[in-house]
Amino acid sequence: MLQHVFNGLVGGSFLALVALGLAVIFGMLRVVNFAHGAIYMLGAFGALALTGEAFWAALVVVPVGLGLLGMVLERTVVNRLARLDPLYNFLLTFGLTLVLQDLVKWRYGVQSSPYPTPAGLGGSVDFGLFDFPAYRVFVLVVAAIVCFGVWFLLSRTRLGLIVRACTERPELSAALGVNVGRWVTPVFGFGVALAGLAGVLAAPMRAVHPLMGADLIIVVFAVVVIGGLGSIFGSVAAAFAIGVLQALSEAYLDSALVSQILVYVVMAAVLLWRPSGLFGREESPA
Repeated sequence: MLQHVFNGLVGGSFLALVALGLAVIFGMLRVVNFAHGAIYMLGAFGALALTGEAFWAALVVVPVGLGLLGMVLERTVVNRLARLDPLYNFLLTFGLTLVLQDLVKWRYGVQSSPYPTPAGLGGSVDFGLFDFPAYRVFVLVVAAIVCFGVWFLLSRTRLGLIVRACTERPELSAALGVNVGRWVTPVFGFGVALAGLAGVLAAPMRAVHPLMGADLIIVVFAVVVIGGLGSIFGSVAAAFAIGVLQALSEAYLDSALVSQILVYVVMAAVLLWRPSGLFGREESPA
């Protein structure tokens, strides 16, 4: 059971990194970034382009590069639709997803591409009761460090105080004199970079193919809804919980389909009990 829990935490690591970026972007811009799954896919293909010893460089270069791409997209297209109905940006990012997927298909084809385990992480770690692949331990550690680092940045620094205020209460922050617009572009780029990092980490474990982001983004949306739209802590907590739930259900119910259905059953139950999500803010009545 402990081994299945560890597998669930590793699976939840990818969900947590992608959901964390999605929650930050939604909290500040109120944009449901459907292209987040495509960015995750680009992260994996970025690692594929740097196969070999360059994996360690890809952990830095690919997220930074995708973060800069996200900042350019926010300035050139997303920002232009910010004052319109949120549905416009949803449709924009959905269309962007299709464009990115087709560009990758044109370059790499539709077949899955294998990615070797990075040098030095091909063995296993002895936990006493069981052995666990070293690379999976590495993924879990990196995800935990990144999530803790983001929490520390947002909770224990002045910069984080401003960003958190702009993310969770943008109207109130603007009323208090904070220039919310100044933080929009770098926060958008940061959220995109987290999805890119998740893609790089996923490359040695998952089949690298153009639709891998489309398979993940729907589950990530469910995770963000369960945790609470715009809630950073809620998104991370829900991601790891869903990862463990899926791993245990696959192990003991012996059905991947049931594990996928359980995510949406949990989402429906949470929304019926608490429409704002587990850690979301309750909206006051008009």
